[in-house]
Parts: sequence; C-alpha cells; structure tokens
Amino acid sequence: MDTKKKILVSALLVVVVAGGCFFLLGKKSGGKVTLETGKVVRSSITNVVTATGTVEPVTEVDVGTQVSGIIDKLYADYNDVVKAGQLIAEMDKVNLEAELKSATAQLASSKTEYDYQLKNYNRSKTLHEKQLISDYDFETATYNYEKAKAAYDQSQASMVQVRRNLEYATITSPIDGVIINKAVEEGQTVAAGFETPTLFTIAADLTQMQVIADVDEADIGGVKDGQRVSFTVDAYPNDVFEGVVQQVRLGDSSDDSSSSSSSSSSSTVVTYEVVITADNPELKLKPRLTANVTIYTLERPDILVVPNKAFRFIPEPEQLERLGISVVSSDTEESGGKRLVWLKEGMQLLPKLVETGTSDTNVTEIVSGLSEGEEVALQITDEMPIEEVAVERSPFMPGPPGGNNKKSESK
Repeated sequence: MDTKKKILVSALLVVVVAGGCFFLLGKKSGGKVTLETGKVVRSSITNVVTATGTVEPVTEVDVGTQVSGIIDKLYADYNDVVKAGQLIAEMDKVNLEAELKSATAQLASSKTEYDYQLKNYNRSKTLHEKQLISDYDFETATYNYEKAKAAYDQSQASMVQVRRNLEYATITSPIDGVIINKAVEEGQTVAAGFETPTLFTIAADLTQMQVIADVDEADIGGVKDGQRVSFTVDAYPNDVFEGVVQQVRLGDSSDDSSSSSSSSSSSTVVTYEVVITADNPELKLKPRLTANVTIYTLERPDILVVPNKAFRFIPEPEQLERLGISVVSSDTEESGGKRLVWLKEGMQLLPKLVETGTSDTNVTEIVSGLSEGEEVALQITDEMPIEEVAVERSPFMPGPPGGNNKKSESK
C-alpha cells in the first residue's frame, strides 16, 4: 500500500514539474513585431441602397365607360398605337337612342305646357292688376306657371344627360399612346355602377418609363430627389439601365388594398415608394417588369482617403522600439471635429489632427491635414510563437497520439 502511494505521489510531482517547465521555458521572449501602415491615396466613396420595384409607364390612362350596355365594336387591340380622339370602341346604342327619343318627346311636351302656362300667367297678371279677377285665380295661374317652368327645366336637364350618355357609347382615346391592356371583348356586357369598368389601358410614351421601388424604412432617410440610380431586369440580365430619383412618396398605412397611401407596412417592415424615371429609347423596358434597383445615396469621386483603422491605432512604444521606431510624445487630443492619426515619417510616428468628411465601411475622406502619398500607422502585430520544451515523460502518463508505447524488447 505504501509503495502504491509513493508511485502516485511521484507521478503527480512529475506532472507539476512538467507544467512549470512549460510555462517558464515554453514561451519565447521577443516574438516578431510588425507595424502595418497605409498610404493616403485618392479613391471614391460610394454608399448605395438596394430595393425591388416595378417598371411602369410615366403616363398611364385607364379608359372606361360611364354607361352600362353591350360592347358592340372594338377598333383597337394590344400594342396598337392610337391618337387622341381616335375611335377605339362602340357600345350598343339601341336603348340609348330610344331614351333620347323619349327625352326629346318629353322636352317638347314640357315646352308646350310651359308656353301655355306662361301666356296664362301673363294674362292673369294683367287682369289681376285691373282687379278683374280674384286673388285666388291669380295665385292658381302663378302656381301652374311655376310648375310648368320647373318641369320644362327638368326635361332640359334630362335631355343633356341622355345626349351625354349616348356620346359615352362612342369611346375614343383620351391621349396619344399605345394600348397595353384590353379588358373586354365584343359582345361582352359591362355594368357601370359604383365603379367605372375599364376597357383599355393606354400608355402615353413607352420611351419614357418609371420604376416604382419599395425602399425599406431603415434606408429611406438617405434617399433624395435627383440621386443616380442603376437597375436591372430579369428579361435582360446583362443590361444595366440608368435612372434618376424623381420623387420619394411619403405616408404610412397598412397592407390594405383599399388604401391610397404611398407606403405599405406589415407586422415586421414598413416600405416607402420611390419613383425613378428612366429613358427607354430601345423599348426594352416593358410595363410590369420587376427591377432590381441600386440607389446611389452618396458618391464622392477622386478624394483623399485613409483606412478606418488609422483612427483606432494606439501606439505601443515598447513594441515599436523593437522595430527601431520612436514615438513622438504629444498632448494632442481630438477636438473641434478633428480626429487623430499617427503619421509615419522615417523611423518616427508623429501625431496629426485631420479634418474628415464622408466615410464608408473601409475608408474615410480626408478634407485637410494630410497629403497624398503620406503614410499612417494602422496596426501593430506581435507574433508570439511557442517553443516545445523537452520534458522527461513519466512512465505512468499516456504517450502522444500515434506514438509507440511499446517497450523495446531486449535482444
């Protein structure tokens, strides 16, 4: 029992001695130190916002009818080029013409009655002034006259309405453009109730298109009118189209189809509509194409920049001495909107306050304080390799993986 305890204590001592040797002798003093630097160069800073939108004509008119009836004739089809005032459809006019004849007869009857009652009123008025008829007779004549006049006015208004309905049966194009949608066929019945039925959709000029893009609420703050836009469509994946932000539509509403607001929201995200105009001289952009939009919210070409790491650099004199670089001490502190960088001149690091401008995730614009080609410190790297220490192994400890733990046989 005593022998086993002695063996166990000996093994523990060996482990403790091995660990001490590892920590005391295993680390190498004076690892490799490197100073990473970067030069002040001319470059560009660009920030973008991406979104998805729909290509639409700039001017798009839905042509409908305000009267109910049967479509008698269609004179236009998809992709037809039409002029303003050109006949594109006619509705059946039998009922409307019958209503016109009825209204005409009613108007004539009302006018005859009005003329008779007007003469009767004038005659009664003259007799009443001479006190040849009673007040009752004069009041009756006045009543009949005013009633006939109201009926005549009503007949005239009805006549105007019937004639206009008859005109509505002849459907013409309101603008010069191209038919991009036809919603009816000949013989189809349309009912004009609370909502005017759409017969055609006409785009004014397909050489000028617009993209209605849905921009996330987190990005909308950087989007402004006049910013440059590039976008692609799946129909032409190798073509990049250019555009300009024309309008940022404001508003806040839910995902309700009846809402007329220019923004939409769900339980997780709110988006705002951004209108982008784009030239379409080759007519490649078709209405309703899906566009993948890139809005350039910031463009600063040909400016002096330094890496962002230069503003996070803190010099370590002891490490830099190993490279033969000295640090010029200074009480310089960031103030007045200026930021501190460390300028490398020969074997010295000098503090320098600079005025900065715009920035992105990698670089920052230098407005003043540095010149092109100057070198600034970015980062110190201290590599600390570990040496392997030869330690006498205990016979009770397992060997390393792959090692030969078998005792050599004596010959």
